[in-house]
Amino acid sequence: MPVKKDKGGNVKNRCMFCGRSESEVPFLMQGLHGHICPDCARVAAQYADEVDGVRKNAGKKAPVMGPAPKPAEIKAYLDQYVIGQDRAKKVLAVAVYNHYKRISHNLDQKPDDGVELEKSNILLVGPTGTGKTLLARTIAKMLDVPFTIVDATVLTEAGYVGEDVESILTRLLQEADFDLARAERGIVFIDEIDKIARKSDNPSITRDVSGEGVQQAMLKLLEGSIVNVPPKGGRKHPEQEFVHVNTQNILFICGGAFEGIQRHIALRKNTRIIGFNAEEKQRISADNLLEYVDAMDLRAYGLIPEIVGRLPVITYLDQLDRESLKRILTEPKNAILRQYTKLFEIDGIKLEIDPEVLDLIVDTSIENKLGARGLRSICEKLMSDAMFDAPGSKKKTFHLTLEYAKARL
Repeated sequence: MPVKKDKGGNVKNRCMFCGRSESEVPFLMQGLHGHICPDCARVAAQYADEVDGVRKNAGKKAPVMGPAPKPAEIKAYLDQYVIGQDRAKKVLAVAVYNHYKRISHNLDQKPDDGVELEKSNILLVGPTGTGKTLLARTIAKMLDVPFTIVDATVLTEAGYVGEDVESILTRLLQEADFDLARAERGIVFIDEIDKIARKSDNPSITRDVSGEGVQQAMLKLLEGSIVNVPPKGGRKHPEQEFVHVNTQNILFICGGAFEGIQRHIALRKNTRIIGFNAEEKQRISADNLLEYVDAMDLRAYGLIPEIVGRLPVITYLDQLDRESLKRILTEPKNAILRQYTKLFEIDGIKLEIDPEVLDLIVDTSIENKLGARGLRSICEKLMSDAMFDAPGSKKKTFHLTLEYAKARL
């Protein structure tokens, strides 16, 4: 490399990383074969600390786990926040309990014991607003294992605009503070998995970069293998070292609305659910066909057989009835009306609601077919004007009557 000189013929000292001269930086630190500026020294030190931290965590052994919460204890905790859905709660409680047992057994496995417990990933099927994501978030509150919720709709096949499938594990690493041993016994909830279904039951002859391609990329994660995970995400920092994450003990819970899957269930059950002369050729409940969902229906909907095989536990969430929606408004610890009561209380106002208003809110939500998620939007319509006036109001009570509510809706 030619030596750079200034106009007077003197050799210019430059940073060997960024190339700036000593007149462009506060000072240069001299080494055996060159110089480095303070900015580049800070970046190098930060990068060295990150790499050193990842290497230290990679060599850690998983900490000893405490006693696993019993399925009944997990369900009792879920009951405090989620109304109904007893079947889904029991399935999730057993899965989480087995997840703890499996990790403890595999860690304490004796040399002569050839039994290694396999994991059973879960698929939750249910209409929008029935509590799939709420169940996952509530479980996250009580667990001492890393837990993350990711959205399948942002994932694309590797090499295309969007997030790679490995970004799922990047978020799990972040939740575990980059402690690899903790991350490898975590739980991941993949929401909206029905949005990556392929368009037909036949394999695509063209690129399906946000559908079938994502499902194929997820296979190695769900099955259990060593995955190269970029700690900061893959595309913005191509120079970073990969973390090798073993997904053998990571429990995956997938959820989706699977809008329209009832048609596939009805065809398989030989049941007519539309038409003027709709009839049931078998004695099954046409009101909640999701009760009969199985792997064949998921394949017909657009999940590839390999994905269905890696989600052996399939459970459903019931459509919420009128009584359940009414209980959701008032009973859970984090009930919607309790939240609004707290919001008014902060402004020094007491919220009073007539019982007839609750019936109006529930009936409106049922008409809109939005489930529990629609309750909040209706409450916002009813109380937005009152919350606008609350900060400057001298009133100490806001009484929500049926006439007021009907006028707002």
